Amino acid sequence: MAKVNPAQFIQEVRQETAKVTWPSRKETTISTVMVFLMVIAASIFFLAADQLLQFGVKLILGIGS
Repeated sequence: MAKVNPAQFIQEVRQETAKVTWPSRKETTISTVMVFLMVIAASIFFLAADQLLQFGVKLILGIGS
């Protein structure tokens, strides 16, 4: 691995950082809302799947109240 002096490294990091495009406030808000909606949808799905499996196991094994 080639050695690079610290000054050159910092210069290259700044050059790469200048190429980064940050999302706008609107894009960030929309992405955040979508993440929350997907978390809620996944939670409801796994709750329903768990309840269905629980019912099936109780029905098959005849345990529980």
